Amino acid sequence: MRLVFVHYVYEDRGSAQDLDNYCRVARTLGHEVVVYGPPDAGSFEYSSAIGTADAVIFIFEWTTALQRGDQLDWIRLVGRVPRSRRVVIDCDGKYNEAISVVGDYNHSTDAAARDWMEACDSLSDKILQPTLHPLKSNVRTFFFHAYNPTWERPLDFEAKKYGMFYVGNNWFRWGPMRRVLEALEPIRRDVGAIALTGYGWDSAPPWANPTLIEAAYENDPEYLRRLDIEVRPPIHFAQVIDAMGEGLFTPVIYRPLFDHLRLVTCRTFETIAANTIPLFGFDAAFAAEVYGPTAVELVLPPERPQDKVLDVVARPGYYAGILTDLRRHLVVHHSYAARLQQLLDLAAA
Repeated sequence: MRLVFVHYVYEDRGSAQDLDNYCRVARTLGHEVVVYGPPDAGSFEYSSAIGTADAVIFIFEWTTALQRGDQLDWIRLVGRVPRSRRVVIDCDGKYNEAISVVGDYNHSTDAAARDWMEACDSLSDKILQPTLHPLKSNVRTFFFHAYNPTWERPLDFEAKKYGMFYVGNNWFRWGPMRRVLEALEPIRRDVGAIALTGYGWDSAPPWANPTLIEAAYENDPEYLRRLDIEVRPPIHFAQVIDAMGEGLFTPVIYRPLFDHLRLVTCRTFETIAANTIPLFGFDAAFAAEVYGPTAVELVLPPERPQDKVLDVVARPGYYAGILTDLRRHLVVHHSYAARLQQLLDLAAA
């Protein structure tokens, strides 16, 4: 089959790693995946030739427009590919009524939510979200994000430069990150060096504008300086897994809206392959659903989370065994090959 993925790809944020893996696994299984758009010098094969497409997959993540197009893209895509072979993957939980959670939101108004859902409905009746708990009855579960065992780095926790190393952009994530850092304050000397890599941690990100509420890019540079936190620039998706391995441990945190909707992201799976111990900033039930029951030992508890961090620092070998179990679970349940087959089945149904 020939799948056309419709997505505006940023190679230093979002789901670029996933898209790259879908293209690779499709080729090994005798299929073809191209990204819709004009030719580009980046990592992906772009094409505006949709006539031979067996299915069109709309991947909606932070944008509702084809920013590289000429405003006729929607007409071409809808006019050339039957509705039955179009699929919408809603990565951000926008196919819901307006939701606000701890300053985070999917839509600013009820009218915007209705308009967005109507737009999705006009494209397809196959609406997918990367959550096991979709709120709307017509939405199906599909974890667009997945795991590649070839990512796995050997586990070696000797001579780490950083105690904690986090890779990710600050987009409604300052609250979850601050809770992690506050847990480390009483044990700051025991943790060692800490670094945050990504946009928006000590200054406004490039996408900040007056239409966004402050919570979207809130930060506290003075707090980071007081804790002696190093802030580094964003990196290409191909460098993410090695970069996380610079730290003994790395937190896995989501923006409040994603926590509420129990949405998985690319980092849900990438972190497990890195040479670092993941510490989950969400509840144990969610961790067990995605990673299996042993994952609960890697959850930061709401009471005295610093005790968990100190135990990781003292016994990294023990937690490496748990991480190995998680890797086995993801290989069995969350491979890209299985995801692609599920997507092919959904598109053909």
